Amino acid sequence: MGLLTFSINVTLDGCVDHQEGIADEETHAFFTRLMDENGAMLWGRVTYEMMESYWPAVARGDAEAPAAVREWAVKLEAKPKYVVSSTRKDFPWTRSHHIAGDLRTGVQQLKDATPDGVLLGSGKLATELDRLDLIDEYQLLVHPRISGHGPTLYESGLPGTRRLALISARPLRCGAVAMHYRRAR
Repeated sequence: MGLLTFSINVTLDGCVDHQEGIADEETHAFFTRLMDENGAMLWGRVTYEMMESYWPAVARGDAEAPAAVREWAVKLEAKPKYVVSSTRKDFPWTRSHHIAGDLRTGVQQLKDATPDGVLLGSGKLATELDRLDLIDEYQLLVHPRISGHGPTLYESGLPGTRRLALISARPLRCGAVAMHYRRAR
């Protein structure tokens, strides 16, 4: 069984708005490495649609992008992508798959079938999966910014505190810190 790792950009005040993080070659390289280390991507519908609207064009070379960004896009194009949605059924982007039905069962089956692990990149979905006790690790890229707005990490709450064990903390040149935690069970 593979691990489910939640990874997201977050500001010091907990904002997970994708426009608030620092997007440079080093941060893209960080997420490319994470993607390489995992066997599949997992998103909610909103994140899928945001990603689908931009990254395939970058992978095809239809949009200008630095080398690290294009590398991410090409690898993302080839990676299996799983989407949780109760409202959308059609996912035409290359290697996209729908997870329907019971969330716990569907995600557990994905973990069981993906020994290299699953990389989760959706904040609202992470809250639901954390409530189901399915997240094993957290790899947060904490940006040196205070946004003063939301959405924020776990803004709809959890039933209890999650105790985590620090695996590593690595500063990036831009001032962001890559934080890797594992659930302390």
